[in-house]
Amino acid sequence: MYVQSSVSGAAKILVVGPMGVGKTTLIGTVSEIKPLSTEATMTQAGARLDTAVRPSKITTTVALDFGRITLGGELVLYLFGTPGQQRFLPAWKDLARGALGALALVDTRDLEASFDAIGHLEDLDVPFSVAVNAFPDSVLHSEDDLRSALDLLPHTPLVICDAREHKSSVQALISLVSHLIETITEAS
Repeated sequence: MYVQSSVSGAAKILVVGPMGVGKTTLIGTVSEIKPLSTEATMTQAGARLDTAVRPSKITTTVALDFGRITLGGELVLYLFGTPGQQRFLPAWKDLARGALGALALVDTRDLEASFDAIGHLEDLDVPFSVAVNAFPDSVLHSEDDLRSALDLLPHTPLVICDAREHKSSVQALISLVSHLIETITEAS
């Protein structure tokens, strides 16, 4: 079983991070339904705004990604992937309404790009965990170095995952759910 057997119900979970970090991939990897994706081809106008994008990236999420996964047979997570660009922040804030928590994906090749997403979660007081998406050409860093670079509080979960691998991505979500259970238990 993935999570405590006493946990059942449904929860809205955000998957956040900068553009190109793997949000759409993670949701597609774990979703037990055909995921909804609002990927659109990047335009020349968008390319001028999204200067940090790798040349190989030709599409981007323009509204949201949506998927669903059931953990432990009784806990349904509704996953909402947010657009990664700053100009979509108003939509991002709307998606955050009613979310129980968030999984913040980061890329060690550009940690600075993750600061905005993590800052928005803190501003909105949305509990979160951080998953470092292990890209093939990513440099491995120690947990202490990552925590320091991302300025994470000691209680914020930090895991390594590969958004392309089901088991790895599910483990990242389980880490978040366990953190949320602890947070709720401590508050009561």
